[in-house]
Formats: sequence, C-alpha cells, structure tokens
Amino acid sequence: MALGVYISVPFCRTKCSYCNFASDVFSKSAYESYVARVIEDIGRSRDLAAELGCELAEDVDSIYLGGGTPSILAAEQLRRIFGAAREQFQVARNAEITVECAPGTLTAELIGTLAQCGVNRVSLGVQSFVDQEAQAVARLHKRSTVLEEVARLRGAGISSINIDLIAGLPHQTNESWAYSLGETMALAAPHVSVYMLEVDEDSRLGRELMAGGTRYHAHFVPDEEATAEFYEQACAALNAAGTAQYEISNFAQAGAESQHNLKYWTRQPYIGFGVDAHSMLRPGLEKRIPRSSQRVTEEGVRPSVTEAVRVATPDSLDSYMHRTPHTVTAVSRRAAIEESFFLGLRLNRGVELARLRAEFTAEAIAPFEPAIAECERDGLIGKEGTTVRLTGRGRLLSNEVFARFLGEEVKVGTGHVNPRAIGRT
Repeated sequence: MALGVYISVPFCRTKCSYCNFASDVFSKSAYESYVARVIEDIGRSRDLAAELGCELAEDVDSIYLGGGTPSILAAEQLRRIFGAAREQFQVARNAEITVECAPGTLTAELIGTLAQCGVNRVSLGVQSFVDQEAQAVARLHKRSTVLEEVARLRGAGISSINIDLIAGLPHQTNESWAYSLGETMALAAPHVSVYMLEVDEDSRLGRELMAGGTRYHAHFVPDEEATAEFYEQACAALNAAGTAQYEISNFAQAGAESQHNLKYWTRQPYIGFGVDAHSMLRPGLEKRIPRSSQRVTEEGVRPSVTEAVRVATPDSLDSYMHRTPHTVTAVSRRAAIEESFFLGLRLNRGVELARLRAEFTAEAIAPFEPAIAECERDGLIGKEGTTVRLTGRGRLLSNEVFARFLGEEVKVGTGHVNPRAIGRT
C-alpha cells in the first residue's frame, strides 16, 4: 500500500484570530534552520520506522505541504524540501501533490516553483470572499487577490484547486455567506472545504468568545444556530452545483476528492514531518515495538495485538528544534475499531459493517452495536443494509456521535489520533 507524506510548515505572515493550529509568526531567520531540520528528518524516516518495528513503503502517492503557510518559504527552500522527499521515496508519476497557500503569497516565481516541483494541487485559505470578514480575522487578502491568483495558477497548468471557507466568521450574515458561496461556485473550483468556526481555548477569537469579550470582533460572531444554518446552506448549494459532499467538511467534483486526506479517514499509512506532524504506520509482521518508545500505551500494549502505531511530533517550534522526543502511541485492536468508526463516519459513504466484521471479527464489532442502535434511534445515523452513515443532523452533531464509539479512557484525551492530524484539504 502506497504511503502518504505530510510536511508541516508552521510559519505565517500573520496569525489569524480564529486559528487553533500549531503555527505562528516567526522571523525569516528561523525558516532556514527549520527547513534543514525537516530535511534531516525526511532522510532518517526509515531509521525511525525501524526503531518502531514498523513497515515503511517506498512508494508514495500523495504529498501534502500544510501549515501554517508553506507558500511564504523561499523558492529554493521549497525545492529542497520536495527534492528530499523524492530522494527518500519513490513518488508515483500520478501522485497528488498539494501545497497550502495563502492568497497574496502566490508570486509568479512561487507559481513557477510549484509547477517545477511537480505540485498539481493548491489549497487556498480564502475563508471569505467578503473583504470586511477576511480583514476582521487578520486575513491579508482581498476578493480580487483570490480571483487573480486562481487565474494565474490555472495559466500555469495547476487546475486542481481547493477553496477553504469558514462559516461563522465575525460580521457574517445570510447575505454575505450566500455571496461567498456564489463566488466560490463561479470559480468552479473542483474542491471546496467548508468549516464551521471552532470555539475553543486554542485561538484568540475562541478565548474571547468564551470570555464574552469584544476583542477580535468577537461580539459580531453569528450564534451557533446561524452558523449551523450557513453550513446547511453550503451543503445544499454545493451539492446542487455538482460539487458533491463526500466528507463532513469537504465537497468535490467527480474525481477531485482529496486523496491525501482520504488516507486519514480510511486509516491508510502516512508519515508526517515537522512541527505537530502526525504519522500512522503499520507494524511489521516480525517486528516488535521497543518498550522505550512506548510513550503512550493502551491496555499494556501487547505487540501481538498492535494494529497500528501513531507518532506525533512536538507541537511547538522550540520543542521540535530542540529535538523533544516524538510521542508514540501503539493502537490496540479495540482502538483501531473505534478509529474505524469515528474516522469512517466522517465520510458520506459511511462505514461498511460487513467489512469491519471481516477485518476484526464479528465478536470484536458486537460491543459497538448498542452505540449504532442508539444513534439510529436519535436520528444521528442512518442504516442501509450493513452500511451506517451520518444523517444531516448527525453531521452537525458529529462530535457527539463519535464520542459514543469511544472508550472512557479516550474521552478524557489519551490513546488516540489527534483530530488535528487531519489538516485542511
């Protein structure tokens, strides 16, 4: 099975008020040492896999440069990163190669560099086509910037473009949201991601909202009901326009689904490099996970029942550059089944129970039947034959659904994949 590669670039021109990712504004002097460290890690990826007793495929069919804002790196730095990946792995000729870019950073030189590096997909963090809304959360671009840069990307032969939108931004209204959706559909981007504003302690806007304050335009944030309505409006409009929903937050024209992120949701192997990067690797048949590497374990983690190994790098630049050890989690069979539910249910196609029973045995799946029945009774899950999938209401309440499939030790925050391993697409 081909491997996916994720490379994190945690640098931004400005820190958006809603952002809860491990990224920030740093001096350009930090870029070079970081790039050198990432390249070093790419070069020793097979040593790391061997230390963990894991298999690491040579073939790669997706590379994803995320952040942060990878497009603020120098052209030469980007070329070196991609060169290191191609030197270490056999990158398929038809591999999906994505770079996240902030509108306003796509100079002619950068677009030429992306094309030279084999990039065939660009994800643009637009968030809103209404200039006032973008500026309120510290985005530096205007609507006109996005239109110009999409045209230049297409002119350079990069036509696979994702547009990110956020429902629930300060000052957003039914009319302004409809305008952003209309502009998105007019661009005919083959992929669109729609996220509802996250309110948590990991962003400045989230903390201000929780405190009931007015900084960062917090008092102009739509309420939860309005934000949910915006999301439902987007689902209806994009589906009607032929950009079909295939995952809770993601929509694509036929054949334009994000192949890299599908690896996350279907539990295929991937490896991550850089700050707050995550990996999921398969243990080798004859290998064992060293006890010294088991920083987080479940049920004593008997190597014979380890289904996968998840690895997370430090989530701060300082810790990463000072070589703080990775966190390693051995995923037990029970945890693998839980992941199969809460990741698989993100997809519109849902979870095929017959396949899970064949993979893990019917006895192993039986303890999850009550959660399925409960969610079906509450209108959160629909069942068709042996396939279960979220309803429209279930997508709005997806975190509540997923929690019903997790053991108590996981609900308090241990032993599972960090949702932020699944980045924007």
